[in-house]
Amino acid sequence: MEKHTNEQNPAGEQQPWERRQETRPRIGVFGVGYVKYWPQFEGLLEDLLEKQRVFLDKLAPLSVEVIDFGMVDDAQAAYALVPKLKAANLDLIFCDMLTYATSSTFGVIIKTIETPIVLVALQPDKAMDYSRASTYMQLYNDDVCSLPEFAGVALRMGKPVPEIIIGTLHEDPGADAQIEEFCRIARVLHGLKNARIGHIGHPIEAMLDMHTDATMLTAHFGVHVVQCEANQLVHQYVHQVSEAEVGQEEKRILSFFDTPDPVSDPISEKLRPADLQVAARASLALKKFVASEKLDGLAYYYNGEPESDTQQVMANLIVGNSLLTSSGFPMCGESDLKTCLALFIMDRLGIGGSFAEFHPVDFIENFILVGHDGPHNISIAQGKPVLRSLKKYHGKPGFGAGVEFKIKEGPITMLSISSTFEGKFKFVIAEGESVEGPIPPTGNTNTRGFFKPDVRTFLTKWIKEGPTHHFALGIGHHAGSIQKIANYLHIESVVVS
Repeated sequence: MEKHTNEQNPAGEQQPWERRQETRPRIGVFGVGYVKYWPQFEGLLEDLLEKQRVFLDKLAPLSVEVIDFGMVDDAQAAYALVPKLKAANLDLIFCDMLTYATSSTFGVIIKTIETPIVLVALQPDKAMDYSRASTYMQLYNDDVCSLPEFAGVALRMGKPVPEIIIGTLHEDPGADAQIEEFCRIARVLHGLKNARIGHIGHPIEAMLDMHTDATMLTAHFGVHVVQCEANQLVHQYVHQVSEAEVGQEEKRILSFFDTPDPVSDPISEKLRPADLQVAARASLALKKFVASEKLDGLAYYYNGEPESDTQQVMANLIVGNSLLTSSGFPMCGESDLKTCLALFIMDRLGIGGSFAEFHPVDFIENFILVGHDGPHNISIAQGKPVLRSLKKYHGKPGFGAGVEFKIKEGPITMLSISSTFEGKFKFVIAEGESVEGPIPPTGNTNTRGFFKPDVRTFLTKWIKEGPTHHFALGIGHHAGSIQKIANYLHIESVVVS
């Protein structure tokens, strides 16, 4: 794993997080122009290619692998480019609108290529110098001219209008932010089509909204679901973890968490040494298991015989799966494969992603508590997270250490991935605010979530969209990015606003 400094460090200071080593998404870039201009205007082609070089330089620091396909300036070049784009195994394509170009430079590409294409029109001058204006200057700044033509041809080819970035080539933070957003989206798309998501056990028997067809996950997201057995993890726990390793893991865990005295919940206690030891051993076993199976995430639920090693292991993964989720390996209890993918999407977008559901409403202050008993993403915690010993896990077998904190105060985004009657998936998305205030000291996450226009109206609209009762909770407002991802995956989506 590579070292990764997380700016949302719960302790409030810079602290190294162990971040998984990720492969970079592959992004293709081709420019478009009009071949008839080159003999008419000497130097124009070279100036336009320099514009493309400036755009390519913008991608260099964004942790993506860029393939430059040069310029397409007639229909023949467009047809020649198609097999090259297909062979490159790209996750996203930027079409750089360098000047006016006939749609013959684009038609066969949008018709044939399934990879998402973004039209980028970045004008080099913020405005023409009208006192010196010339046709050359106009053509040099004609980035927007072909956008309507390209959009109309996309529709005529039976494809949706591509996403568009309009701005200036220099000193345009808004346009640069859009470029960075699409690179993060490419990271999500790349990750999904290469991901191995482990699955152990089954949903809690009564949770009908959790059941998921693994084949359909491959069909719609590209991920491969690795069906695993609980005894594989138990073997790691019992036989593959040394006492010296457990001691080191205990120290590591305590470096991330506070262990305060209990407050008002009678089932919570100050963290017991025995519970810390079990959590540390389970955390080590989980890391070894994830590595041995080459997993990128895990959804699990398994009861096991009472007081057996299996029950002890499967009931005490919360600390370990919270650390792994924070490091780029999303983990979900209750066998929730769909929410595991929601966490995955948020992680690759760089906005966290913590397991959540709705808790009680505060009708006095007009917010709802959102949280869960694990797993959690401590990289987006407000303040230092807490470990408490719990005498029982409500609704589930076992007892042990529980993780408690709230999501960083400020803007938040929710994503629920649900299933429809037709067997398809649906993204239910919303934006809100994590607001300041106390949370219940129950060894669970709880965030004070404020949603407009008011909590009753929001909950009614959210529920009517048919989400699962679990969802992923991330920081910042990113509904637009997530909806773009849904569109690229051809999955229905709705933003509850």
